[in-house]
Amino acid sequence: MVNVSLKASAYSQDDEASWDRLVAAAPMGTFLHTRRFLSYHGSRFQDCSVVLRNQRDDIIGILPAAYHPESRDVVTSHPGATFGGLVHDGALQGAALVSAMAAVAGYLRNLGVVRLQYAAVPWIYHQRPSGDDLYALFVMGAKRYRCDLSCAIELTVGARLSSRRRRALKKAHKASVQIETGAALADEFWPVLEQNLGQRHGARPTHSLDEIKMLLDRCPEEIEIVVARIGQVVEGGTVLFLSPTVAHAQYIASTADGNRAGALDAVFDHCIRRAVESGRRIFDLGTSNREGGRVLNASLYDFKAQFGGGGVVHEFYELDLSTATPNPVSP
Repeated sequence: MVNVSLKASAYSQDDEASWDRLVAAAPMGTFLHTRRFLSYHGSRFQDCSVVLRNQRDDIIGILPAAYHPESRDVVTSHPGATFGGLVHDGALQGAALVSAMAAVAGYLRNLGVVRLQYAAVPWIYHQRPSGDDLYALFVMGAKRYRCDLSCAIELTVGARLSSRRRRALKKAHKASVQIETGAALADEFWPVLEQNLGQRHGARPTHSLDEIKMLLDRCPEEIEIVVARIGQVVEGGTVLFLSPTVAHAQYIASTADGNRAGALDAVFDHCIRRAVESGRRIFDLGTSNREGGRVLNASLYDFKAQFGGGGVVHEFYELDLSTATPNPVSP
């Protein structure tokens, strides 16, 4: 094992500014990793985030994490975000990243934590290749316990709509579907979203209307609401989470009238064109899974794929901290 001197310790509020500066400089960092996003949860989760410091006491790595809501001896990175992962500015590569993961494991083990659940940042969110953490987990004996399937469009080759989606887009134009964007649209879109999720899946949005308004206020450059209006009525739309490389459709919903008029086709046509103009390389339509990833909503995935998308895996690993010891790494 190559020796890299790192100290793992608990995150404190005094670290907030340094934490967010590191996320901004990290090639795998997104606003989901920032404290301004994570802190909106308030007391919903008990924080167990880790900071990694070098010999000069500079923060060079972070792991956003919290105790599992149902088990005090399990820590998850992060239960309040789509993914967590160990974030750094690019300096922790290869053996250094293995050492960093070992330092995190040792710190959590000393807290009495038995298992670390790790939701890796999908590669499409990397500004440059940054998969060293997955190798570190492998050599430390982590097991993949969940796998979700997202559908994403590679914008550098263009969105290739199916004939069905092209027909639906023409229908939207004939129905005079109008696209609008803006934070103020949350009040009109949320009832559509809540009704859609309730009727189709018996579920509610992860974020309440008040929470999404809070996040829109905190993250105005990273969250965008796009709706389709027919006449005076919002009939469909999406909430976009924006990162340096990806425009991600966090929520998608349409009314029955919106479905008949191709409202979502008009929404995605607008969003994809805007993503290209912004220089992002991926438009991510999100995952289509339930039951811990083991069941795929095939019709939903097929709908997304008709916009020209393909599969991107979201990987989840569990590390048994009682046995987590990295294999030797040659110098």
